[in-house]
Amino acid sequence: MKKIISTSNAPAAIGPYSQAILVGDTLYASGQIAINPATGNIVGPSIEEQTTQVMKNIGQILEAAGLTYANVVKTTVFITDMASFGTVNKIYGEYFSENAPARSCVEVKSLPKNALIEIEVIAVK
Repeated sequence: MKKIISTSNAPAAIGPYSQAILVGDTLYASGQIAINPATGNIVGPSIEEQTTQVMKNIGQILEAAGLTYANVVKTTVFITDMASFGTVNKIYGEYFSENAPARSCVEVKSLPKNALIEIEVIAVK
């Protein structure tokens, strides 16, 4: 049976999808972009600001499901400029300092709201 995970501490879904779905012990979180949940706007123009906000949004969704970054087993990172990979990797590493999850990173042409980065996660209790 699936359970919808939703929190006002992360951006609301802007379409017909859920912030996350918990099925058994596995959480599937929708991709997060750098939206400030309080304003509904993308934070700052830099990849540093946006990556930090994305990671905060992911943390809020994990918390709503009773999980932490330590429960994340797989991430997919979408960035609009692979030249930003080093910066993203540094910030990402601050949240996954030990036993990092499996990860894919893909450069894409564009993202919703002209975001520079989007990250989706799968986590297990």
